[in-house]
Amino acid sequence: MDYTQQKVIETRKLLLSSERLKTLADKSDVSKAKELRELYQYIGTLPTEQRAAFGKEVNQLRDEIVEKLDSIRELDQSLTPIDLSAPFDINLPIEQQPKLLTADHGSIHPLMRELATILDIFYRMGFTAIESRQIDDDFHMFGSLNFPVGHPARDDYDTFITKEGLIAPAHTSTMQNRVLKQYKTDLEADLPIAVVIPGRVFRNEDMDARHEHTFYQLEGIYVDKTIHAGNLIATLKTFFQAYYTKDLDIKIQPFYFPFTEPSFELVMSCPFCSKKGCSVCSQVGWIEMVGCGMIHPNVLSAANIDPTKYSGFAWGGGIDRLVMMKYNIEDIRYFEAGKLDFLRQFL
Repeated sequence: MDYTQQKVIETRKLLLSSERLKTLADKSDVSKAKELRELYQYIGTLPTEQRAAFGKEVNQLRDEIVEKLDSIRELDQSLTPIDLSAPFDINLPIEQQPKLLTADHGSIHPLMRELATILDIFYRMGFTAIESRQIDDDFHMFGSLNFPVGHPARDDYDTFITKEGLIAPAHTSTMQNRVLKQYKTDLEADLPIAVVIPGRVFRNEDMDARHEHTFYQLEGIYVDKTIHAGNLIATLKTFFQAYYTKDLDIKIQPFYFPFTEPSFELVMSCPFCSKKGCSVCSQVGWIEMVGCGMIHPNVLSAANIDPTKYSGFAWGGGIDRLVMMKYNIEDIRYFEAGKLDFLRQFL
């Protein structure tokens, strides 16, 4: 077998592969195929006596591809279309019922898998979980959380707001007032309010590798008598050490939130470099993890809880970010993109 014959055979094998045929759905695209064009260009480099025979082989290959595409198209047209919006009649004969995917074709999304791990840690610490809402009102989103009138977060440039005034929550803190009211009876029975609130939140963000308009957040609330910032720090340190399965250093730095006073950002020693500096922590050895603080007296009062008798702490942070750090995922957009090659890594 000479080189020219081998070249045609290799190109035939490549162009007739199912992956390559998918890119040549239109017969007019066949002649535009890079591999076929290279063969036609190669004709001009051959000795004159070899050109006709080689050109004939290339034309036969082109006709073979067109014929293959025709057969694929005929098969597609022979399939009975399914109206996905029509009611499903379970009394139809089995051969007339639509072929549905079985549950074993799917898998648990990595965020939901990690959320189960996160909640299990908090369950063992004595917390109850309540899922957040995906639509809410101004009072629960802002008013009950001590946001003043005119606060920038109330602007629809920052927050998704419907014409009717309903809000797509930008934080799971939108559930704080409800949770405090619902579990107020626990305080009266000398039990603490200990609740974590996972949920999906929405923000008007410019999307990039570190920012998404839709992501998951976890809120935490703890209220009892004589609760102080030391309890907050110990609780979060216990969680992070359990989640990343190693000893970590924790520190807090002043910040501002309308619903906590005092307010902090909690910073954790990088679990990947032990404060030596790496790409995950931007070479500083520390990572800002959550916003937190002591629940503002106005927030407790809005839930009819006496702030002179009870105190508590709250925190909120992104679940996506926790998972990105744990598995060294470089782009937050992968979680919402439905990229199968990404999702299959977590099967």
